[in-house]
Amino acid sequence: MNPSINPEIQSLVEGLHASSTMAVIATAGAGTQAISWLFGVAGASRTVLELLVPYSPSSFVEFVGHEPEQFVAAQAARDMARSAYRRALHLREGSTPVVGVACTATIATDRPKRGEHRCHVAFWNEASVTTFSLEFVKGLRDRAGEDGIASMLVLRALAEASYVAFGLGLGLDARERIEVDSVRYEDSVKALIASHVSSVTIRPDGTMAADEPVRGGVLSGSFNPLHEGHERLASAASEMLGEDVTFELSITNVDKPPLEDAEIQRRVAQFAGKCPVVVTQALVFYQKAVLFPGCAFVIGWDTATRLVDPRYYDGKLSRMMAALEDIRRQGCRFLVAGRVDGGTFHTLDEVAIPDGLEDLFMPIPETAFRFDLSSTALRLTSQRP
Repeated sequence: MNPSINPEIQSLVEGLHASSTMAVIATAGAGTQAISWLFGVAGASRTVLELLVPYSPSSFVEFVGHEPEQFVAAQAARDMARSAYRRALHLREGSTPVVGVACTATIATDRPKRGEHRCHVAFWNEASVTTFSLEFVKGLRDRAGEDGIASMLVLRALAEASYVAFGLGLGLDARERIEVDSVRYEDSVKALIASHVSSVTIRPDGTMAADEPVRGGVLSGSFNPLHEGHERLASAASEMLGEDVTFELSITNVDKPPLEDAEIQRRVAQFAGKCPVVVTQALVFYQKAVLFPGCAFVIGWDTATRLVDPRYYDGKLSRMMAALEDIRRQGCRFLVAGRVDGGTFHTLDEVAIPDGLEDLFMPIPETAFRFDLSSTALRLTSQRP
């Protein structure tokens, strides 16, 4: 036992350390005692991935990616928690459950404050986002007292996200009330549609996992329908890479409205019992590269041609080069299969790759893969009476 920590708090922290969830915690203005409690009990390395203190306005803006309307507000806490969650995804090993926890507050200090003393604490995980907001009775406590309550709310947020019971009293005045705002998604696909998560892996048995890391190759497509060509291409690319190739279905399209829930389910159902598929909202490859760093994208000759054509970047060569450099910085590359167009089989050799970017593209030999029917042709065939 740590004699400097309340036994009830110690027991709670021990439960947090025993859970499987790991966290990135960001605090600005209050919540510092929660950090001491977490590290004052053995086992903090099983819970804490990283602690961040984006305290100055510029640090806060850099952390969340934009300037909030108010730095101490429920929305600001949610923005911080989301950034912490994304950081946790980057830091975790394997598929460990992670959460981002954040606190933004303005509390008693060494000079009088005109505004109210308040704190907002939020957590963001793959299934939900919850915010706890509290306005203190001004003058009732000193800074340490207000920070202690904010810190307890940080522990409460971490406990709820980790499915650990929280039964501690906060010692609030009768005039003080915690406002709770929570959104929970029925499943990971609905969370993706709401842009709460960035990707959903759906396994052959139908189970789902949000924001699960992907390694090896990625074969993106509309899969309308999934056909033998897709599967043979994935197999050929996997053999070249010496790693698995994962199918990726984007529910958004540059030229079409987003797929509706029923259509997503129909297309995903084609993979049942066969292989996993990752569902995203990534429209273009530089967005996919952020989601799948280090992966090789398996594409056809026609897609490779569009990738290096400035017309698909509003006619701007600089935008095209910047996008390709972004993909390179993420450690990604392209495996390019040949494709029939107008009765002619076209290969990577015919693609005008910009100087200096040749290493981004690798051909899949015709001897390893050739499939002359497209999804469009297969759809037309299936529609014939």
